[in-house]
Amino acid sequence: MICRCEEVSEAEIDAALDLGLNSLDEIKKFTRAGMGLCQGRTCQHLVAQYVARALGRSPAEVSPARVRPPVRLVEIGAWTGEGREETDGPGAVTSDE
Repeated sequence: MICRCEEVSEAEIDAALDLGLNSLDEIKKFTRAGMGLCQGRTCQHLVAQYVARALGRSPAEVSPARVRPPVRLVEIGAWTGEGREETDGPGAVTSDE
């Protein structure tokens, strides 16, 4: 097991390599390695080392995966401004209105 969060094995990485995928970003999309709870902090370097060894390259020569910030849930009211009450100033919403 090379990615414990997504349960990706070395055999799955080998299958991706056999298809011609050779960047960490391509392998990540194909296998989901690095997309689990740890967001690749645990396994990304392991995947890079494994891929580099399989391709006969150094880990620095393997194209890195893109790093994206974690997604947070946002209430729809935050986008529309609904549910937001101002307490001071012009246009303030009060319970008397």
